Amino acid sequence: MAHTTSNPKIHEGRNLKRFREMLSIKQDHLAFELGEDWNQQKISLLEQREKIDSDILEQVAAILKIPAEAIRNFDEQQAINIISNTFQQFHDQSSGVNLQPTYNVNPIEKWIEALEENKRLNAELLKAKDDQIKLLERLIGDR
Repeated sequence: MAHTTSNPKIHEGRNLKRFREMLSIKQDHLAFELGEDWNQQKISLLEQREKIDSDILEQVAAILKIPAEAIRNFDEQQAINIISNTFQQFHDQSSGVNLQPTYNVNPIEKWIEALEENKRLNAELLKAKDDQIKLLERLIGDR
């Protein structure tokens, strides 16, 4: 006898909302990025749909800078299972963790790596600030 697992329906609108909230993006901002035909209420209605039109989903995914497939295929229950199993595995093995490094650590190399990471993060912050300034300029220009 073949055993089939029931695959719960994936609710694309709910997934969109979860990703949008994880990225701290407001519905108003998403509506603004989608264009003048959109507003906060339309985004709210979009997030209530079980299935989202592919073109719109692709546009939204591009704005959120995530793959559309992430929204299409995200299954909250599977994510919870993965997280809880990972935590359980870590918890079970924590008593046997070897805290002694098995490789040579050069503190100067680590310091240089940290400096490079700081440079990269600062560049990302500056780019985000510039993006926000451009958005504000567009908002001011539209009024």
